[in-house]
Amino acid sequence: MPELPEVETVRRGLQPVLEGARIRSVTLNRPDLRFPLPENFGERLAGRRIVSLSRRAKFLIAQLDNGLSLICHLGMSGSFRIEDGNCSQTPGDFHHERSKDAAHDHVILHVLSADGREAKVIFNDPRRFGFMLFAEKDTLGEHPMMAGLGVEPTGNALDGKLLSQLFRGKKAPLKAALMDQRLIAGLGNIYACEALWRGRLSPRRAAGTLSAAEGKNSERAERLAEAIRSVIADAIGAGGSSLRDYVRADGSLGYFQHSFDVYDREGKACHHAGCGGTVKRIVQSGRSTFYCPHCQR
Repeated sequence: MPELPEVETVRRGLQPVLEGARIRSVTLNRPDLRFPLPENFGERLAGRRIVSLSRRAKFLIAQLDNGLSLICHLGMSGSFRIEDGNCSQTPGDFHHERSKDAAHDHVILHVLSADGREAKVIFNDPRRFGFMLFAEKDTLGEHPMMAGLGVEPTGNALDGKLLSQLFRGKKAPLKAALMDQRLIAGLGNIYACEALWRGRLSPRRAAGTLSAAEGKNSERAERLAEAIRSVIADAIGAGGSSLRDYVRADGSLGYFQHSFDVYDREGKACHHAGCGGTVKRIVQSGRSTFYCPHCQR
């Protein structure tokens, strides 16, 4: 499943075509994805202008000019394909080519872009774990998919003081706490491993050990917050992780996976200068965790 940086690269690839565009019509080739499509889905989109295209955690949100929000999730295999004349591109960072089999083209938006170009934006999803739902703009934060989501792992809102507060009293392993979407929204397995390595913190450590006394700063929490922000920023800048199915909007591949320091490097030397340790793989909550037992404490 794509992680936050992959979803952000998809958003940035779609933005020039969709933001400000008028949806002229909608073609539906099936009534459902992971969930049934909303009632009168095509009719409610037709004629509407897309005011903005944003992201919350791993969700894409198209804000329409009538106060309605379209929430989209890529699921395991979903992608958007833009067809503009003879040009076809798949925004995002997909290592293996995404499906272009028309049998899996489930939703097609026929749009007129802000600069007057006609285009088709096609949602293709062979496994159909993706979904599209509506929400009212004024109550978007109360939607079941949005309610309870934690802080975004980008920007200065996520700092050591906040992490210290979020983790106070928690006995869960630090890796599990990082992936708790109620605490930090959108941080997935790959980048949790990478952030812990950058912060030199063990994924097995109890999350609560990062918390300092009330009113005091925690050096460990500050170090981890900086590691999270930097690894996400680096991944977005590189176009995402390029793992599995994820091609940039220009059709090229991203290369951040070639600079992974710990993820999927079991048995290899730690990249920290002078460490001398070896990357180990363990399983936590059914997911592979990669870390260096020598320098991550």
